Amino acid sequence: MYLTTEKKQEIFAKHGKSGQDTGSAEGQVALFTYRINHLTEHLKRNRKDFATEKALVALVGKRKSLLDYLKNKDIERYRAIIAELGLRK
Repeated sequence: MYLTTEKKQEIFAKHGKSGQDTGSAEGQVALFTYRINHLTEHLKRNRKDFATEKALVALVGKRKSLLDYLKNKDIERYRAIIAELGLRK
């Protein structure tokens, strides 16, 4: 599987408060971004995989709603996670 427990802990340790902090919005956004990038690469190779395409659209929507939550709650955390992940240009 492409997303092992160690990789998840690494993502949460880097973007969350700790490796065990799986509930923070920053950690969730980072995890969703990792998964979105992986699915995007998969879809470049498999253009007719519509189930994966639907899952990708759902993940993008979840990430967007989490980012909207962060923007409304704490704009500084929002700006920090956007800069770390390079989401906006």
